[in-house]
Amino acid sequence: MPRPPRHSVYVVLLDPEVLHERKFAEANPRHRRGQPCVYVGMTGLTPDQRFQNHKDGVKANRYVTRYGLRLERRLYRHLNPMTYRDAAEWEVKLAESLRRRGYAVWQH
Repeated sequence: MPRPPRHSVYVVLLDPEVLHERKFAEANPRHRRGQPCVYVGMTGLTPDQRFQNHKDGVKANRYVTRYGLRLERRLYRHLNPMTYRDAAEWEVKLAESLRRRGYAVWQH
């Protein structure tokens, strides 16, 4: 019997100061002024647990640790939960969708 889906994609709102980080800015040449800066990830934890881990420096992305403000649930809650494979796919799709809308996005 297959395991129930337990993975999630999540979006963290980043302080716009992250745009002063050279690598972040270079990765977002199409960022539209006034649109948010975000980090998009996937996890087998709850998004809340994963965000806290970032803030605590546990398997953390440095942009989230330094600039993470809060989860942007409205951008992802309708997608979760899902399988690992679907989460890996949706992490990329969600990041691309936000970039098309002018967001500055970090996702790897």
